Order: sequence, then C-alpha cells, then structure tokens
Amino acid sequence: MAVTEKTFTILQYATRDEMGAAAAEMLIAKANALLEEKECLNMIFAAAPSQSEFLNTLAVRKDFPAERINAFHMDEYIGLRADAPQGFGNFLMRHLFGRRQFRSVSLINGQATDAAAECARYAALLRENPVDIVCMGIGENGHIAFNDPPVADFKDDKLVKIVELDQMCRTQQVNDGCFAHINEVPTHAVTLTVPALANAEYQYCIVPAQSKANAVYDTIYGPISESCPASILRTCRRPVLFLDADSAARLWQ
Repeated sequence: MAVTEKTFTILQYATRDEMGAAAAEMLIAKANALLEEKECLNMIFAAAPSQSEFLNTLAVRKDFPAERINAFHMDEYIGLRADAPQGFGNFLMRHLFGRRQFRSVSLINGQATDAAAECARYAALLRENPVDIVCMGIGENGHIAFNDPPVADFKDDKLVKIVELDQMCRTQQVNDGCFAHINEVPTHAVTLTVPALANAEYQYCIVPAQSKANAVYDTIYGPISESCPASILRTCRRPVLFLDADSAARLWQ
C-alpha cells in the first residue's frame, strides 16, 4: 500500500463541550446527507472518556438518524467480566447505544472462549457491512483503536485481531480514571486493525485534553509511520480532526 498524504481538516474549539457538540453537528449533517441516497449507514464508534461529550450530544439530538445506522465498536478488552463498567461495549451502551434505537448494534465479545474465532466473526460482519463513517479518538501513544505502536500495521491483512497492550496504553486507562491501578488493566484486547479504520469513507476524530497534545502534533507533523499509528489519517479520504485548546496546544507554538 503506497502511503500518500491527502487533505486533513483540522478544527479547534475552546472547550471540550464545544468540540463534542461541533463534531456531533458535523456527523449528523453528513449522516443525513448520505441517507438521502442510501438505505442505511454502517458506523464504528470509539469508547473512551474523550468521546463522552460527542456521544452524549448524539444521544439527545433528535435529528441523529440512529434508526438507520448499523453500529459497531472498534475494540474490547479480553477477560473482563461481562458487566464490568470498563468494558467498551458497556461504555457505549451507557452513553449512546442504550439511549437510542439503532438499526442494529454489533458488539465484540471480550468474554468469548475462543478470541480468534470472535475476531473472525466480527471481521465477517464488517465485510458484510462496509464501513461508511468511523468516529474515533487518538491515544496518548498515538494509537487508534488498540493499535499501539508495537502492534500497528498499516498493511495488515486482517480486519480484526488480538493484540497485547503496551505499557503507555495501559497507563492511560488509569490516568483516564477507568481503572484504579495498572494491575487491573487487562493486558490483551481485540481490536479493529488500522486498515479496517482507515479504509472507511469518512473519519471523524475527536481528541481533547493536554495529555494528547504530543500525539496530535505527531499525527499532523510527524512521519506517516506505525510509530504514531494515527498518522495514517493523513492518507485517508476525508479525515476531520476535532481538537480543544488543550490538545491543540503544541500546534501553534
């Protein structure tokens, strides 16, 4: 796969609330425009505190056409109990999926006894439902989904795979308040791969907080490389990056 840099729309807002509302507004407008020509849309959503303002806005907007959207999520821990609040499927159910009636919701099963078979099952669903829009974030180490730098592969031949989480990624889960101690953070997860996210028609990337400032800078100005997996966005068709004042802090220095 040749890596070619394309147009990257970057939008900055004063606060997280303004950023989340603006991202939701743009997504809703795009979804409704696409649905003028399509029966339904296939969308992938990220689950993280960074997405809360965005997801909560979607949940209350009456013009968000959830009933015509097949919803997927992009990663899930392996081995958490089914009702663990840190589970990404559970997070999305609390913030969005459980608050609106979607056309369908397909969740990754992190408790599957055969994780490889679960990857194959979910990959088949994605092949049957080509992705229109990905709503995503960027990790402190530049990851997208759980494609941390050690495991990210821009030429991955898989859509879904099992990965080992690196130390910086696991530490972020503690910093975000999801776990009390790093020993509680699972070491492995199921994730959609970089190509599964990058090959969608549209990417809306919502990234607040000072802790993401270095990753944002590297995404925009660093090499297009697995050392910062989010840099692949610069090769996508129509990526839009939504920032707040904190995450954009290094861009204008």
